[in-house]
Amino acid sequence: MFSTALTAHFFPLHKTHKFHHHRHRWCCRRPDEKPFRIDVVKSSSSLQEIKESPSVSSDGSDGRNELLTSWESIGLPPVKAAKRVVLVRHGQSTWNAEGRIQGSSDFSVLTQKGESQAETSRQMLLDDSFDVCFSSPLIRSKRTAEIIWGSRREEIITDSNLREIDLYSFQGLLKNEGKAKYGAAFRQWQIDAPNFNIDGHYPVRELWSRARSCWTKILTHESSSILVVAHNAVNQALVATSIGLGTEYFRILLQSNCGVSVLDFTPRPEGGSQDICLNRLNQTPSSPLAGSSGGRKSSMRIILVVHGFAQNDVEGNNSSSGDSPMNMLGTIQAQKAAELLLDVKVSTIISSSAKASVETANTISRVQEAADCLGADCVPRYVELKQVPDLDVENILKQTKNDLTRFQPLQSSGLKGYEDEITTTLWDQSGSAWKCLLDELSKGSSEPEKVIVAVGHPALHIAMMGHCLNLTKDWVGSFHLDAGSISVLEFPDGPTGRGVIRCINYTAHLGRWSIPITRSIGDDEEF
Repeated sequence: MFSTALTAHFFPLHKTHKFHHHRHRWCCRRPDEKPFRIDVVKSSSSLQEIKESPSVSSDGSDGRNELLTSWESIGLPPVKAAKRVVLVRHGQSTWNAEGRIQGSSDFSVLTQKGESQAETSRQMLLDDSFDVCFSSPLIRSKRTAEIIWGSRREEIITDSNLREIDLYSFQGLLKNEGKAKYGAAFRQWQIDAPNFNIDGHYPVRELWSRARSCWTKILTHESSSILVVAHNAVNQALVATSIGLGTEYFRILLQSNCGVSVLDFTPRPEGGSQDICLNRLNQTPSSPLAGSSGGRKSSMRIILVVHGFAQNDVEGNNSSSGDSPMNMLGTIQAQKAAELLLDVKVSTIISSSAKASVETANTISRVQEAADCLGADCVPRYVELKQVPDLDVENILKQTKNDLTRFQPLQSSGLKGYEDEITTTLWDQSGSAWKCLLDELSKGSSEPEKVIVAVGHPALHIAMMGHCLNLTKDWVGSFHLDAGSISVLEFPDGPTGRGVIRCINYTAHLGRWSIPITRSIGDDEEF
């Protein structure tokens, strides 16, 4: 079976101190927020916001303050200029390999594989001009940071708040030992981590509070390009708190060993809180299709593939370009996506009827059907192809009466500038499209592995990820997708259970045929 190996031409993140967003249409601002003096965590699924990290009181209660139910600022300090923050999890450690619960203990070190993963990440980020590196002080993370930082002369800043989640008495135990020794408490850690209590502490709640403290130091630093090397849980918390998601999203936004996640913070022209965009999540040193879902095996997946560039979309600026055939770059992107998907056996490919989507779907289908045909007598296996009207969104986006070009130089602006009626219509239709994908995943549940591939427009895929995460349409501006990218959604509890995001906007398979995230701009250009 084909395996995608990453090489040194991954994705350029920061070739200059100024990064340019002109090509990034499919990311827009978060909803308007009012200034607020206390830190809160937003959660659309519960609409509960915790003012501060809960502590345990003498009467045994969890000490939570009054819950808020309105949209308010999450308390991140505003930025005066655009900032990019690149998060990296440490490489495989000895306790990772042994299956021990590490928490914030500092006894494990990088394995040989972990050192190799860190070297791969160094190659991945080699051309990026970071201004500063923040690192957890724990050995496994500090060593990873040192490898990635390489010959850069600036000092690595360690911050104890970037340490891994504190798990107290659990730390050092093998997972089966934790289950045997702690029984119900270990079960709660597995299935209800936000409310997990041990030794008088709520570790996940404490972690979320600590992550918000980290953002204060990171965002007030004068640098515009920042590398952060830390751990699985704390990186999850950093991603979640940046875009306003609460503790119920723990183990939902995966972080693999040496996985890279990218966040962009852009000041608004009118002032106030900044726009925050998760540019990508968990770009891994190996195929994003390998591994478990937060420690649980998952045989059910929905893989979202953005169609390749169309003939009139060389710059990626035309919102309706998917209705044109792909250009040569788009054809290569589709082929590269199809090759990456050889790591899984696809059951069904669903696409919109737009020409670029259909061509991308057909390319994936041809490669899948030929995957097992190595001999003269082979019989191609059948992969079902479907076109679903609910995935067609180009006509919706064409209805705008606004001049969107005036928004493009300001920031990556997916649905920014579109009328509310258009974004509402797209959101509603994406809900129907998402239900269609879940229904397809539910068919033939006796199959040991079920993989559905959906090919379509980036705006639709962003909206469907919002439905997967149980968000509202106000969150669609928090995510970004590139042409030819792959996002992997897994369902360890089946299609009726909660979805887990393995990666968003994975582009390493495109190599030199990816569109750079940044590019050098002249001194006379403003973004």
